[in-house]
Amino acid sequence: MKKAKLLWLDLEMTGLDPDKDRILEVAAIATDMELNRIADYQAVIKVDEQLMHERMVGEFWDKNSKSRDALIEQNKSGKPLETVEKELLDFIDQHCDKELYLAGNSIHQDRKFIEREMPKLNQKLHYRMLDVSAWKIYFENALNKKFIKPENHRALDDINGSIEELKWYLTFLK
Repeated sequence: MKKAKLLWLDLEMTGLDPDKDRILEVAAIATDMELNRIADYQAVIKVDEQLMHERMVGEFWDKNSKSRDALIEQNKSGKPLETVEKELLDFIDQHCDKELYLAGNSIHQDRKFIEREMPKLNQKLHYRMLDVSAWKIYFENALNKKFIKPENHRALDDINGSIEELKWYLTFLK
């Protein structure tokens, strides 16, 4: 069985402050370096409802109220954080190579939450990351080319969009 080298990961959080906010939803797609999908994983993490209502306010959440409401609703069926981290570790052991790179859009922000909330997962990941947003910056600013990706703000949809975005950038290298 082929093992993945890239762990495409996306987190939906109550906000962007790793000290105050919490992970609500996690999705992962394991791919090889040719971006072929090997396996995927999804989970909802149970978060204190009061924290959600306190942190999921403001312009971003008002603009994305459909996503906010869906995240709040699905929280009822969420699992404990420790359970999700264990499932992710099992997923990695089953589908991924020992040298595993985290991949995604603005993945450095997700990594901050992983470092804080999922330290065992963080230890499994290589220090180097494949951040699609670096490609975005270059293509938009230097080449005046823009990839339009749907902004659903749901973890699995966002990962699929990031993979498609990188595939689009790579077409310029051929």
